[in-house]
Amino acid sequence: MNEIKVSVILPVYNVKKYLYQCMDSILGQTLKEIEIICVDDGSTDGSTEILKEYEKKDSRVRAFYRENKGAGTARNYGMAQAKGKYFSFLDSDDFFEPDMLELAYEKAEEYETDIVLFRADEYLTEEKHFQETPWTLLMPELPHYEPFNRRHMTENIFKVVVGWAWDKLFSRKFVEKHHLTFQEQRTSNDLLFVFSAIVLAERMGVVDKVLVHQRCEVRNSLSSTREKSWDCFYKALTALRSRIREEGLWWELEKDFINYALHFSLWNLNTLAEPTHTMLRDKLVNEWFDDFEITGKSREYFYNKQEFDQYKEILTTANWK
Repeated sequence: MNEIKVSVILPVYNVKKYLYQCMDSILGQTLKEIEIICVDDGSTDGSTEILKEYEKKDSRVRAFYRENKGAGTARNYGMAQAKGKYFSFLDSDDFFEPDMLELAYEKAEEYETDIVLFRADEYLTEEKHFQETPWTLLMPELPHYEPFNRRHMTENIFKVVVGWAWDKLFSRKFVEKHHLTFQEQRTSNDLLFVFSAIVLAERMGVVDKVLVHQRCEVRNSLSSTREKSWDCFYKALTALRSRIREEGLWWELEKDFINYALHFSLWNLNTLAEPTHTMLRDKLVNEWFDDFEITGKSREYFYNKQEFDQYKEILTTANWK
């Protein structure tokens, strides 16, 4: 294979139950000039043996075996090994439409993009049912022309897309130019990478088609056990704010960021169980709402009035106590 068009970077950690379907969906892609960089992050459930099977079956599979340090570290390691013109970061419990990489690659080549966005949906594992998720990519907020950048989006740029990497294709040249890396923390480790890319990209394209299926209701997945890392979102947001300021773009993106900081803080609070729910609420009230410069802003400042009202209710309840 003379040219590797896309490097698919796949962190793997204890996903034996779903890994065959994931790997088959990648190797069955209509775009053949790809490599699959599998980074086994210390699996103990038999995932390692599955990867070794695929290494023997297909020369495009390159597997690396490391001690458990998290998906962010695994993705960074995978990028360092990758040789492709574009990067695709996929999750090893999800699966993909056969033409995902081909359509994204063709779009990237046509418009010489830094990022290609595409749509996703959810696969409810227990029900074996696909569920639409239009909120993962707000198509009405994108322009009707390509390429485009953040200034052409008509909504808060941090709400038009979600801060995960697996429904996007990234130019290797763009990633390396801006030294984009994943945070090496347990959860929310892709937010900094993705939103920094959205902020910095000069040319983006979109494939208006569902190309990836996110598996949901996996009880042991990171997203369902965030109680162990309830403060990671705060670290991700503060790192993103620092990057925006370093790029000299705070004057332009301040309002969008503060609105998103409120949104993401409330989302984390609303989806945490006790005792971490109360721990996070107290931290927000006593420190983090101030740190994110939410405190003192009027209701009119916020795009989502319901989120502002919940914020005020949290403050009122805290004062009662």
